[in-house]
Amino acid sequence: MSRADIVRAYLKAIEERRDSLAFFTEDAVQEEFPNALVPSGARRTMTELREANERGRHVMTAETYEIVNLVEDGDRVACEVLWRGVLAVPLRSLKPGDAMKARFGVFFEFQGDRIRRQHNYDCFEPF
Repeated sequence: MSRADIVRAYLKAIEERRDSLAFFTEDAVQEEFPNALVPSGARRTMTELREANERGRHVMTAETYEIVNLVEDGDRVACEVLWRGVLAVPLRSLKPGDAMKARFGVFFEFQGDRIRRQHNYDCFEPF
């Protein structure tokens, strides 16, 4: 399986609410650069990713990740993703059941067949 295929499987696991953290090395770090939801950005270890994953399951009822562009180069994969999510809770001007959209620039670094680093640049449509 190519690393691009692993990224596709990882995003599909998130959509299907399966264990997406199994795709990471135990020392993995995910960095989310400042955006409308996380104004200061965030840097998460596996422990923090597990906590965020659990919280996220209660915030969204559904998510889709449409890969618009993907480039694989050795142990790195870069992709542009069109994300759509349906809220389970109110968020600013949105109510439960409302949809959100964003474009994500997501950059992965692999160690073997697992993700060791993930960097996200998330651009949300106004909400």
